[in-house]
Amino acid sequence: MRVLTAFLAGLIFGFGLIISGMANPAKVLGFLDLFGRWDPSLALVMLGAIAAAFAPMQWIQRSGHTLSGKPVTLPVTRQIDRRLIVGSLLFGTGWGIAGFCPGPALVAVGAGMPQAFVFVLAMLAGMFLLQLYERRASAR
Repeated sequence: MRVLTAFLAGLIFGFGLIISGMANPAKVLGFLDLFGRWDPSLALVMLGAIAAAFAPMQWIQRSGHTLSGKPVTLPVTRQIDRRLIVGSLLFGTGWGIAGFCPGPALVAVGAGMPQAFVFVLAMLAGMFLLQLYERRASAR
């Protein structure tokens, strides 16, 4: 049952990304072009996502468990450090260059978009390099 629920949630999320235009790099780049031909429609998508998640997040924070009774561990760190800043800059740069972020890129791979394959391969390589770096840093 958990696999089916996860599959259906992923399917709904993927369709939402397609319908909203988040899986279309041209639409995303139009949203990021603040001083050119700015397309504010994705801001409405983001506001809608925040609004839809607000009540469930409040419930989860109060109850501390999922609907199935599993405990939820939410991040508690509010520290802004070098790792957060560098990660944010890398994420934003990648998003601005490619027009993809991870979720929509996976949807675009499923749709057969060649540039999404390149993005996902680069994303996986970056994840691997970060893991390698962190292993070496912790060994010192």
